[in-house]
Order: sequence, then structure tokens, then C-alpha cells
Amino acid sequence: MASSNSSQMQNSGSEGDLLHVVMDERKRKRMESNRESARRSRARKQKHLDELTSQIAQLRGENQRVLQTINVTTQQFLTVDAENSVLRAQMNELTQRLESLNEMVNYMNTLGGPARFEAEGLGILDNDMGDLGIFNEYDGNITHNLVYVNEPWNLGSYGYLNQPI
Repeated sequence: MASSNSSQMQNSGSEGDLLHVVMDERKRKRMESNRESARRSRARKQKHLDELTSQIAQLRGENQRVLQTINVTTQQFLTVDAENSVLRAQMNELTQRLESLNEMVNYMNTLGGPARFEAEGLGILDNDMGDLGIFNEYDGNITHNLVYVNEPWNLGSYGYLNQPI
């Protein structure tokens, strides 16, 4: 019996060693699998980080292009706005000139023909005034003779009427 017990003990010891070897092998394989999984995970993270870095560079470039477009558009707006201000000022001045000339015409129409003679007597009608065409060939209706009055860009030789705005 002693020999059978010792043989069982050896079998138990062998089985224990075998079980230990199998467990060690499983543990080793699991460790290798975990290492490989961790390596793949790090590679995925690195790839994702690289993609994000590339996207950041792309977005920064796009932002620069948008800022340049905004700056160009703003400059164009300021230029057009300044031109509009000049044109508005010119329009206001020309409107005032036209109103003044229309007042003169209305005054002359209310006075009729005798206003011509009164104007001549005051020295208003001279060679310079003739350029306006107001009193040239007076036919009794002053508005027929106002070819140039309503055209402020063609005001003749009057320095004050033809000055830049």
C-alpha cells in the first residue's frame, strides 16, 4: 500500500506540476494578448491624435483664409463708404445749387419781361451771365431759355459754379 500511496502522491505531484504548467502557459498567453491589445490601443490613440493634429492645422489655415477675406471685404466696404460720403456731399451741394437756380428762375418768371430790363440796369446781365443761357434771346417765358440751368455739370465759365466739391 505504501508503494501505491507514493505512486498516487507522485501522480498528484505530477498533475499539480502539469496543472501549474498549464496555468503558467495560460497566464503567459493572456499577458501576451494584453500586451498586444495595449499596443493596438496605443497605435489607435496615436493615429487619432495625428488625425486631430492634422485637422487643427487645416482649421487654422481655413481660419486664416476667412480672416483675410474679412479684412479685404472690410477694406472694400470702407472705401465704398468713403466714396458714398463724397458723393452724398456732392449731391447735397448740387441740390442746393439747383434749388438756388430754380429760385432765380421762379423770381424771374414772377416778374416777367420787365425783370430782364431791371437786371440789365443792375449790371446782372453781362457776358459772363450769358453763358447760363438765362436771358439769351428772351421770348417772354424764361423757362424756354433755361437749357443749362437744370444741368449743373454744364454751368459755363463761373468759377464758383464749376469748382470741385
